[in-house]
Amino acid sequence: MIVIGTDTHKKTHTCGAVDALTAAARDELTVPARKHSFGKLLRWARKLDPERVWAIEDCRHVSGSLERFLIARGERIVRVAPKHIADARRSSRERGKSDSIDAFSVARAALKEGIENLPAAHLDGAALDIRLLVDHREDLIHARTADQQRLRWHLHDPWPELEIPAGALDTAKWLGKVSRKLARADQTTRVRVARELVRQITAQTTRILGLAAELAALVESYAPQLLAERGCGPLTAAKLIGEIAGADRFATDAKLARTSGTAPIPASSGNTQRFRLDRGGNRQLNCALHRLAVNKGTWDPDAAAYLARKQAEGKSRKEALRCLKRHLARRIWRLLKAPPQHAITLAAIPTVEPTATRETVAVAAPYFMPCTR
Repeated sequence: MIVIGTDTHKKTHTCGAVDALTAAARDELTVPARKHSFGKLLRWARKLDPERVWAIEDCRHVSGSLERFLIARGERIVRVAPKHIADARRSSRERGKSDSIDAFSVARAALKEGIENLPAAHLDGAALDIRLLVDHREDLIHARTADQQRLRWHLHDPWPELEIPAGALDTAKWLGKVSRKLARADQTTRVRVARELVRQITAQTTRILGLAAELAALVESYAPQLLAERGCGPLTAAKLIGEIAGADRFATDAKLARTSGTAPIPASSGNTQRFRLDRGGNRQLNCALHRLAVNKGTWDPDAAAYLARKQAEGKSRKEALRCLKRHLARRIWRLLKAPPQHAITLAAIPTVEPTATRETVAVAAPYFMPCTR
């Protein structure tokens, strides 16, 4: 078998094939990043070996069209996180950087991590739509925050005594107050700029609220079982769906936990048996799980009791939340794998004894299990 590492760019895609057993380079090819060139790339790969796996750096904005082309023709694709590629490049004997070097680094990083341990590329149009809307909403929020900061700066010069509470410029009440105050003032250049900023913030707020309503409807049709979870609102559910990009990509909940950075990393030596925090993985997905853990600790009695028990064992609040996040990764994986009409309930999950292994066995597990960390 061969592994074909792919370094994707806006104008070109470079592929480097390596032997799956020895990691020795077999061949390489660079083609234009256009659909009419993908067939040439596929014919090249088929001539090299009938058994192959494509390893693509996880940057779907530039690799999406290639992924869709290959998946439609039955090719197997795994996504490699950029941090794994950086590690492979640092350990490579070949110095320097080029598209060819990067392509072979992607292939060797996939071999190092293990093909079976990497998430497979998966066509899920609904999840992609949700992710694009979530990203667009977050971009609008960032742009609105920058405009709000500029507006506060312009308001301070003529009215230093004006106190606007934090977060007040998100509301129609305070935007209306500021707008009326600016309308009554002398129309200097600063005032005109401030009025334009108020109009921009108002339009952005309207669009942000509209996107939130649109996302709520999409999540309701895609995974209503997530919305039934206490503490999981539409925006958190949308973030989870968009970042997971199809729970079928992960054979076990442990693989999802590793991808999200919620699975503890062994850090044992000799007679010392311990685990440490994983600072890798998809940080956006980790952030969504953290938000869910905090919400559950507030609104879910079972989660609150679990956190209290962990803190009674001597863990800090942060450490207890990390333990909870690992269990939530399992819970979310099960919910997204289950059809909406047969969503798993907490009472329906049987209890089994926890194992000593780092990865969870592929059998039914309790919602809250003792964390080894």
